[in-house]
Formats: sequence, C-alpha cells, structure tokens
Amino acid sequence: MRDIPEGSKQLLSDQALQPPAIEVRQLSKRVTDASGELTILHSVDFTVQPAQTLAIVGASGSGKSTLLGLLAGLDNPSSGTVLLDGVDIFALDEDGRARLRMAKLGFVFQSFQLLTHLSALENVMLPLELRGDDNARAKATEMLGRVGLASRLKHYPKFMSGGEQQRVALARAFVTEPPLLFADEPTGSLDAATGEAVIALMFELNRERGSTLVLVTHDSDIAARCGRTITIAAGRIVEPA
Repeated sequence: MRDIPEGSKQLLSDQALQPPAIEVRQLSKRVTDASGELTILHSVDFTVQPAQTLAIVGASGSGKSTLLGLLAGLDNPSSGTVLLDGVDIFALDEDGRARLRMAKLGFVFQSFQLLTHLSALENVMLPLELRGDDNARAKATEMLGRVGLASRLKHYPKFMSGGEQQRVALARAFVTEPPLLFADEPTGSLDAATGEAVIALMFELNRERGSTLVLVTHDSDIAARCGRTITIAAGRIVEPA
C-alpha cells in the first residue's frame, strides 16, 4: 500500500474528528387539528458534512419546508433532535437557539422577509449590528455591492423589484459569513430569468465562503447543482443520497 504523507495523515485525522455540520436524529413532527393527529415528518435521519451542498426536494405538502424550519430551530419537533456542529439545538432554550442561529446560520426565505421600514443597507446591517459588529455599515455596503446593488443602498423594499429584494436577502444571509446557509424555495416568488440569476449568485457566494448549504426546492434543475439530493415524500426520506 502506498504510504500517506504525514501532512495528509494529519488532515485526514482532523477531518475525522470534525463533527458533521448537521446531524438529524429520528426527527418527527406531528400536529393535531379537528380531524385528529397528522404526522408531517416520520423519524427522519441524515447527516450533512461541512461545506456540502444539499437539496431537499419533494412535492408541495411533503414536509420539506417543515424539515428546514426544524433544522434551523424555528419550530420544535415532536420527537428526535438536530445537532448543528455537534450542538443539540433542542437541548437549548429559545434564547440559546436564537444565539446559535445568530452565530452560525444564514437563512434565505422565498418571501424575502425584509423589514419594510428599513432600507436595503439597514436590512443587511441588522444581523451585524445584533452581533455588535463595529464595521456593520462598511461590511453591508460591500456585500450589497457584491450582489449588484451598490446603487440601491438607500432604497426601501417597496421600491425594489422581487429580484432586487431577494438579492438584499442573499446579502443579509451571507454578510455574517455563516458556516451554515439554509434557503427555502429562494426563487419561488421570482420569474424564471430572475430566479436563474439569483440562484447563480447564491451558489457563487456559497463557493467563495465554503459554507454548508441546505436548499429546499421543487426545481430539479436547481437541485442538480447541489452535490447531494434527498427526496421527501409524505414526510419520509425516500431517496437518501
């Protein structure tokens, strides 16, 4: 067998010691309504390695957006748990999960979720200011320039197109350089051409920063750009990769 150089051995050893970026253990979500109990997710298990790109695909109502919300700790599971960088997020209280999201997570929503009373610059500055970053304005300005909105810093969301708003949302998600990025149907509110431009930008930014990307989509072409895909049907993973 060929000898492995010492430097490579150390790198392999370091990688082996590094926890998965995301580890999902027996994750289930049940809700109760007038018709009884409905199981949205059934004992889901999978892991995502650091810097991996993962697409979660499935039909409408399959449970994929519910799963993404649970991965981010935005909702509580009925059973099971999620570990982000080795931290059990549901062993934390709500404040603890909020701090974890602030430190590790960027989120891009289909509906943009921009604050309408803030300008583009102020929206992107906000997560930096919440972290106490003294260079929030400079970093936000640079990031908006990076997404092609250097001339729109003072514009409010209502005066921006859907594509421009989603670019602001991308800038806000990436400006803190989070190790994890979640995106929930990020082109669902955009026309095809604008959506293609936004997706291309998102993957470009993600490659530059080496973050772990988890993307929920119904678009097979977008999913094909990811290194790995899992399919959710009726709350179960049917095609693990």
